[in-house]
Amino acid sequence: MSVDAVAPNSASNLPPASPVPEFKTILGHPKPLWMLFMAEFWERFAFYGIRWALTLYIVAQFWGGDSAGEGSANRTYGAYLALVYASAIFGGYVADRVLGYQRSILLGAVIMSAGLFMIALPSQDMFHIGLATIVVGNGLFKPNISSMVGQLYAPGDARRDRGFTLFYMGINLGSLISPLLTGILAEKVFGTPMVQNYKVVFITSGIGMLISLVWFWVGKRQLKGIGLPPVGGENPLRVLWVALGAVVAIPIVYFLLVKLGATALAWLLGALFIGLGVMLLVEAVRNGTVQTHRVIAMLIIFLFNVMFWMFFEQAGSSFNFLAQNIVNRDFSGWLFPVGWFQSVNPVAIVVLAPVVAVLWGVLDRRKIEPSIPRKFGLGLVFNGLAFLLLMFALSSLVDDAGKIPFWTLFMVYVIQTVGELCLSPIGLSMVTKLAPVRLVGLAMGGWFLSTAIGNNLSGIFAGIVSGERGMTVESALTGYTFGFWSLLGAGVLLFLIAPLINKLMHGVK
Repeated sequence: MSVDAVAPNSASNLPPASPVPEFKTILGHPKPLWMLFMAEFWERFAFYGIRWALTLYIVAQFWGGDSAGEGSANRTYGAYLALVYASAIFGGYVADRVLGYQRSILLGAVIMSAGLFMIALPSQDMFHIGLATIVVGNGLFKPNISSMVGQLYAPGDARRDRGFTLFYMGINLGSLISPLLTGILAEKVFGTPMVQNYKVVFITSGIGMLISLVWFWVGKRQLKGIGLPPVGGENPLRVLWVALGAVVAIPIVYFLLVKLGATALAWLLGALFIGLGVMLLVEAVRNGTVQTHRVIAMLIIFLFNVMFWMFFEQAGSSFNFLAQNIVNRDFSGWLFPVGWFQSVNPVAIVVLAPVVAVLWGVLDRRKIEPSIPRKFGLGLVFNGLAFLLLMFALSSLVDDAGKIPFWTLFMVYVIQTVGELCLSPIGLSMVTKLAPVRLVGLAMGGWFLSTAIGNNLSGIFAGIVSGERGMTVESALTGYTFGFWSLLGAGVLLFLIAPLINKLMHGVK
């Protein structure tokens, strides 16, 4: 199917009036969409392969298994995840103005691979340096591959939201498989201490990242020029200069991760968000009132995105310790691996994403599809309902051994997934629709920065849930009750102000 023009709200190396390349279609979508989500599949394989193991590894390796280390591990994990997403703002800017999307993605994949292998080394300093290296590489990779998806569709193309939802489903196949495989490696295959098995998990994830690198290198010819360097930026020396900049950035990220602390990092990320908002607004003002209003609407939604991820991202922190210590995982003598809970979310995404995509299409044809703000409101409410289930389990279903039933945590992941599908893929699509043409990569970085702020707050919140000596039923109930009321209140507020946000969006659906 041919597409007539570049989306005016997508970054591109082509002028806005130039035609989008003509692509063959697979299942009704441009063929390069499937190449991009397979590259992201392997990147997500790597990312989620280590996600479930990080907090458990920190406690086992650096705290000798003492549960008093849970709070510190949660805060380190939250800070790491926050920096992963915050780095996207710089990676988006580099792609927009310096390297182009293709070269940014390739360089980011190389750097991430190195970091994943580094964290397997048995040194706490090297572990933290490895995490910092992953952060820098992910900043160059993550926002730019998402931005390129938006460039495959023309303005007003109704397939765009559904394309992002399919992309979101595809990349989650990687996050489905990796916890299962690495969980088996850690708990079943190697007859060695668990701490050593975690290192095998990290190496396996590094191999997955190398596959992503090769896949994109081979498949990038399908893009027909989309994502090439900006005009005047073809000089290959730019890659060298950005690589040197990445080397300089790694110790800075190390300092932010290890020395600064989660609370100070929260203030820093907040200041960074304000600076990004100002940059986007300055560019929007140059393009007139409509663009200015659209950027304001986008920034308002970014704030609600912070709230969503603050509580959703308990999966890699407090939910891990909940699963390990308070959930009954015993099935007639066989213990369900903690890491396998991380696969519930991607399984639910793979199953439910097509249903949600079809549902939005049916509602659109009937002229009753929820607006972007109301989809976000639904995401917040469903996330809150997951915490309501935990409140019920921790107050009414605790057995004599101090455990809650397996099915409760399983369903928490499923309910949260429904909320995620209402919010996250729609957010990626929203940025490409509302952002100024010249700064869509930076705006996509802003989307991930708002996620970063939420993730850092999630680590602080998870540390409170675990308390001083490790998680208890009482500390979990108190924390998750706060989560429910916070999410419900945010969701209701967003529903109430949705008409105002829609007005600011000037017809963007």
